[in-house]
Amino acid sequence: MSEIRLESVSRIYGRSFALHRVSLRLRPGALTAVVGDNGAGKSSLLNILATLDKPSDGEVYFGEHTWATYAKKGRHKIGWVSHDSLIYAELTGRENLEFFASMYGLDNPGELSKTWLERVGLTDAADRLSSTYSRGMKQRLTLARALLHKPSILLLDEPMTGLDQAGRTQMTALFRQLCAEGCLLVLVTHNLSMLQDLADHLVVLRRGKLVHDAPLGPEDDILDIYRQHA
Repeated sequence: MSEIRLESVSRIYGRSFALHRVSLRLRPGALTAVVGDNGAGKSSLLNILATLDKPSDGEVYFGEHTWATYAKKGRHKIGWVSHDSLIYAELTGRENLEFFASMYGLDNPGELSKTWLERVGLTDAADRLSSTYSRGMKQRLTLARALLHKPSILLLDEPMTGLDQAGRTQMTALFRQLCAEGCLLVLVTHNLSMLQDLADHLVVLRRGKLVHDAPLGPEDDILDIYRQHA
């Protein structure tokens, strides 16, 4: 996956700017955290990157492809974890993953499902109805669903919701592994403390505008940066 470039991207709803002339580079092999208060434009940015919402102005380049081209030909390369889990309550964890693997047209859905259930720590609950899962377990299953097809871009909206400390530690390790494999990760969260040992790059949005965009070093204090800009 090549980098994603946003060039003066705006998203307008009615007379209001959700995003205003945002220029940004997102690189593969790194996790970019996007933070900001409610209404800052975080969800609008994710929706554009997911090719669900078209920019009102400006352009997004996925490598050399424009937003319009990638929306038609590259959407299958995107993994998406949003507030809507897309999990079927009447199916078991295993059946959910096998169903989505079949929908993606992937080979060996049974083996793929087994692999991802192991990677997200749900092997012991694989044959339970997902309606019986805790919030954290559903979040793990949602992440496995988003990763079945080996996306080169992974978009994460509050991915640690409902996870206990052990679950957060496991997901952090998984995200670091995905980065090492060259995946491009973008994570939106209000939980700044979880980002300290996870994020490679920090983006701060305020009222639709980009107010901070810089790599993170081991000495950087994310909360302090946020307080200065949000």
